[in-house]
Amino acid sequence: MALLQVIKWDDENSNDVFAWRYVNKKNPARSNEIGNWTQLIVEENQEAIFIRDGQALDLYGSGRHSLSTDIIPVLRYIMTIPTGGESASKAGLWFVNKINVLDIKWGTPSPLLLRDPDYKIPVYVRAYGQFGIRVNNSRQFVLKLAGNKNKITREDLENNFRGLLLSRMSDMLATYIAHKKITIFEINAYLEDMSDEAVEKLKPAFEDYGIECVNFYFNSVNINDDDEGIKKLKQALSDRASMDIIGFNYQQKRSFDVMESAAKNEGAGAGMISAGMGLGAGFGMGGAFGQMASQIGQNVNANINNNNNSQVQPQQNNNNNNVALCPKCNQPLTPGALFCAFCGTRLTCPDCGANLIPGAKFCANCGKQI
Repeated sequence: MALLQVIKWDDENSNDVFAWRYVNKKNPARSNEIGNWTQLIVEENQEAIFIRDGQALDLYGSGRHSLSTDIIPVLRYIMTIPTGGESASKAGLWFVNKINVLDIKWGTPSPLLLRDPDYKIPVYVRAYGQFGIRVNNSRQFVLKLAGNKNKITREDLENNFRGLLLSRMSDMLATYIAHKKITIFEINAYLEDMSDEAVEKLKPAFEDYGIECVNFYFNSVNINDDDEGIKKLKQALSDRASMDIIGFNYQQKRSFDVMESAAKNEGAGAGMISAGMGLGAGFGMGGAFGQMASQIGQNVNANINNNNNSQVQPQQNNNNNNVALCPKCNQPLTPGALFCAFCGTRLTCPDCGANLIPGAKFCANCGKQI
């Protein structure tokens, strides 16, 4: 039987363990019997806590320590029975891992239903990220989280703080989207601001359990791309971006479509065009586009009136023998004009100036090809 007992952290899965209660591998039932002059070895980034009757009595940093009555006054009351070697009083040791753990993942298990502030549609939002912690108060950490367990693992912390994380992160997403009016399509530009704010929000909650929140990250905030409402909204945004590049808005685009349809309809007359212009004005289309639409309407009406007048005017001009008429369209000619102002027919030879016969390809006077 060894005269001195040596205690150190020898748990094989220490990478995912934040705290471990000492267990005597040779005799687990006697793990809580710590005799006088026990040698305690504490590694770097560890602390050891001597616990008796549910109280954390002493805290040891890295190094080698001899547990004697000079160091731990309570050991004076821990008496061994010479015959059985069993301690009359029970005590224990907890080792606490104080390294920084920076890769703890978090995420929303189900999407959050929020209303986009710009487009006023409900969207399902998910958020993902990771955070880092370290134990900065070993006594508080063990007493509040250990209970009857023999170890405190990464999984234990994730389960214990999942509700807290989701509650705080949901409130933060709602604040940015609903109150700060950040649209879901721009929220990823604020991930750094949200991450810094999350650290400050979580610090008080973690400190109550002896934990320091080293960092916190939002890696992404996304929506369900398969949602039909999101698909339509993305298409509308794409169309609006295209129209912004071209230089007109959606109402103008729709008005151009209406005018194009009317232009293709040969049976549409002045009444339809005028009604179309009035309809555009009725929808509040003013400014430059309103002036342009009005000018188009005036030009169309003017062309229609000219065509109507051209059918009546020849009969009026036939009664006036003092006015020369175009041999092709029978409209009055401007004195000295080389061409008819109405149909564009050439009236005189460009070489000799003689009057041309309607439809002639050569001048009858000089033979010049017309």
